[in-house]
Amino acid sequence: MFNYKEAPVQRMLDFDYLCKRNTPSVAAVVTPGSEGTTKAFFGTKEIVIRMFPSTVAAAEAHPNADIFINFASFRSAFASSMQALSISTIRVVVIIAEGMPENEARQLLKAARDANKVVIGPATVGGIQAGGFRIGNTAGTMDNIVACKLYRPGSVGFVSKSGGLSNEMYNVLARTTNGIYEGIAIGGDAFPGSNFLDHILRYEQIPEIKMIVVLGELGGWEEYRIAEALKDKRITKPLCAWVSGTVASMFPTEVQFGHAGAKSGASSESAVAKNQALKEAGAHVPNSFNDFGEIISQVYQKLVEKHIINPQPELIAPEPPADFKVAIKSGKVRKATTIVSSICDDRGEEPTYNNLPISEIISKGMGIGDVLGLLWFKRVLPRYATKFFETCLVMVADHGPCVSGAHNTIVAARAGKDIISSVASGLLTIGPRFGGAIDDSARCFKDAFTRNLSPEDFVETMKGQGKYIPGIGHRIKNRDNPDQRVVLLKKYAEDNFSVRKYLQYALAVEQYTLTKAPNLILNVDGCIAVLFLDMLYSCGDFTEAQIQEIIDIGYLNGLFAIGRSIGLVGHALDQKRMKQPMYRHPWEDVLYDM
Repeated sequence: MFNYKEAPVQRMLDFDYLCKRNTPSVAAVVTPGSEGTTKAFFGTKEIVIRMFPSTVAAAEAHPNADIFINFASFRSAFASSMQALSISTIRVVVIIAEGMPENEARQLLKAARDANKVVIGPATVGGIQAGGFRIGNTAGTMDNIVACKLYRPGSVGFVSKSGGLSNEMYNVLARTTNGIYEGIAIGGDAFPGSNFLDHILRYEQIPEIKMIVVLGELGGWEEYRIAEALKDKRITKPLCAWVSGTVASMFPTEVQFGHAGAKSGASSESAVAKNQALKEAGAHVPNSFNDFGEIISQVYQKLVEKHIINPQPELIAPEPPADFKVAIKSGKVRKATTIVSSICDDRGEEPTYNNLPISEIISKGMGIGDVLGLLWFKRVLPRYATKFFETCLVMVADHGPCVSGAHNTIVAARAGKDIISSVASGLLTIGPRFGGAIDDSARCFKDAFTRNLSPEDFVETMKGQGKYIPGIGHRIKNRDNPDQRVVLLKKYAEDNFSVRKYLQYALAVEQYTLTKAPNLILNVDGCIAVLFLDMLYSCGDFTEAQIQEIIDIGYLNGLFAIGRSIGLVGHALDQKRMKQPMYRHPWEDVLYDM
């Protein structure tokens, strides 16, 4: 198969299973420019099908595969089909594409005849050998295939231009005969690669085919060639035929039907004229399409009476395995899920965040803070809470090139790594000493507050354990030169939060630590941590257990990671924009202790 299509491949393999084939009919798929493998089901068993970069390579690996099914577009179908015709092991080329230029179709037809090969199409759904082999999507659904008894061979050879009408005729033939042995849709273009007579004469040579059915259409001269073959006895098997399009005679002007070759044209190309010619040549032709099934049934019954056809007991078709998605949808199976997610539902026309479609989120003017509320906290938080998130993201977005995360990002970018890899290297440094101080500060202050420790007891207890208080202390800022980020956050909380108990507790701790050193102030990490707690309590609908879980899980680390990613991306882009060379740490900055 050329130009891999997953669905037709699987349908062919499903037909194989229905027919009880021992080996899959699909030997290989050709995907120009790439190779590897793809998976499919053969019954209930999963199999691997090799993918080749060229038809030549596929044919060399599978010399017994003699049918080439071309799913290329009309723009490339000609070149790929011509190449397939040049390969000695390929006998039949099937071209699915519609719209192939007529001059290309003529060249293909000549090349096939010169090489004594068969082309089915262009603009065909393919064909089917009942109980043996199916091309692409021929014959429709598995239910239709079972209803038409295509899982086992019958006695009728059928040929048509239309794939859709072929499906209808398979159903008619299953009701009026013992079914088809083989059916071909040659395609509706004006210059098909093979014609009706090509296949009819081939049916003449197949002993299992006892009668032939043809469904033609107005336009062209192919049915006259069938009439001539009937007259000179090249066709000896009973032939039932109908040329559709008799309604065209009711129109005063030329009529173009669905296929490129189905045009009323001259009177000799009309359906009425061709039906009459076939009837005079000895074909069994009904008065209308409605009577076609009855004519076919009469011919079939005569062959049965003469013991030319000996109907066999009907086989019971195996139950085809249902596609898992189809089975789930129909409620026929149940399967335990492997992942549980409450973040986003992407199964509809658009993703939803906590049951809110993205379009609604945008139309309401909701921002990134609101999205954090929906995705992380599973609720619509008050605007003061979501604006607090956005303020925190702004404040932690960057802290210069020297901190560990930015440094790692810069080194990776200068080493030639891509943006994602560079930023990831910086994010991986987030932990107890970088960024993680916000998480630790929230846990530490909440624990002390919950245990009713006084600020003095809290500080001295931490000192006794040899631990720093996360969120207290700054390398540059001090009591007389406060961090303006902390000033802004405290002002925001005073204006918007109804609960500020953790901020007040932290400020009381700060008053005590300032008696020890002027730089032991509440820093931005600690301020964000305690205000995060106060924000949760201000919202009023978080339980104590939920708040504890939020802190334990590490929501604040997540908030820091989102915010700092903005800066890390900036550092990576900055280094690449300036085309900085590979970074090597200077020797003079290393103490070599050998």
